[in-house]
Amino acid sequence: MELFDVYSRWDVAPVRARGCRVWDADGVEYLDLYGGHAVISVGHSHPGYIAALKDQLDRIGFYSNAVRNPLQEELAQRLGEACGYPDYALFLDNSGAESNENAAKLASFHTGRDRIVAFRRSFHGRTSGAVALTDNPAIVSPFNANHKVTFCDLGDAEGVERALAQGDVAAVIVEGIQGCGGIHVPEAAFLQALEALCRKYGSVLILDEVQSGYGRTGKFFAHQWAGIRPGIITMGKGIANGFPCGGILIAPEFQARKGMLGTTFGGNYLACAAALAVLDILRKEDLMANALAVGEHIKAAIPASPRIREVRGKGLMLGIEMTEDVAPLRRRLLCEKHIFTGVAGSDMIRLLAPLCLTQAEADRFLAAFQEVLAL
Repeated sequence: MELFDVYSRWDVAPVRARGCRVWDADGVEYLDLYGGHAVISVGHSHPGYIAALKDQLDRIGFYSNAVRNPLQEELAQRLGEACGYPDYALFLDNSGAESNENAAKLASFHTGRDRIVAFRRSFHGRTSGAVALTDNPAIVSPFNANHKVTFCDLGDAEGVERALAQGDVAAVIVEGIQGCGGIHVPEAAFLQALEALCRKYGSVLILDEVQSGYGRTGKFFAHQWAGIRPGIITMGKGIANGFPCGGILIAPEFQARKGMLGTTFGGNYLACAAALAVLDILRKEDLMANALAVGEHIKAAIPASPRIREVRGKGLMLGIEMTEDVAPLRRRLLCEKHIFTGVAGSDMIRLLAPLCLTQAEADRFLAAFQEVLAL
């Protein structure tokens, strides 16, 4: 049997990792400025994280949501305090895509409506409903195209209002920062307008913080820079530093009903132990402040070049938009400089480093990038 060949992979096989560095079987060290799609939030193989998982595995690793799990209750309380939403409810699942599916479903239950407004260049996941909310025809099959999604331009509040005025929109879903679509940061005034419009027309504002949340921008969630309060916030990626976990935060006005949402693996003991360890490390090591400081250092130090169109983003969610295909640059960064980076489209290098990235490690990337840019 062979693997179903759907991934574009580099010919690198990491065998161990620590902090922002990974090593292959030959002992070659790589600097990780991508964190496995923003998943590694507090660093690879953090000793506190490992100890928490080992300790929990010695106790109990899994039982279904048919029984009470005190770790879920502890996570809900501590997460609410950490992110500034102590009055919201938490529903735990397994991934960002599942979180966005559940958010859309819950908004539809809450409003009795069946349409969602999303944005061009958006990415919300690869499961059926999440794909329908994603503006990427390459991944939308005929089955996924449910024709109940209206796409607007990011920043076009008037277009959103025209859609909402039809009266059938359950929710507006927007990323805190568009990730796969090119590191586009919504203006604070636009997010504030969305909040006001959703209130005016009785729709739910869903903030997709799967990639932009968990301290990556210097606040717990990227939308908090705009001072707004969404109805639902979706999470995934960095919530458990590599252990599969996701969730949604739900405003107090939503009414729960038995069976309206559910999951087999979501919120299991190991996932909760991992998520609690992440909260501990974020706080003890002040990683949100570090992410903002090191990210701003990188933005300020990117060399001026006619080959660079723009540098966008906030904290450790950055994009370097080039005037050319970035594949050769990334190849040189990986193969010659041993640095992992990501992409967003064909012309952007995307940086999603663990939040523990040091300024010295950032400077290593900056020197390498300047060298490959000069070739």
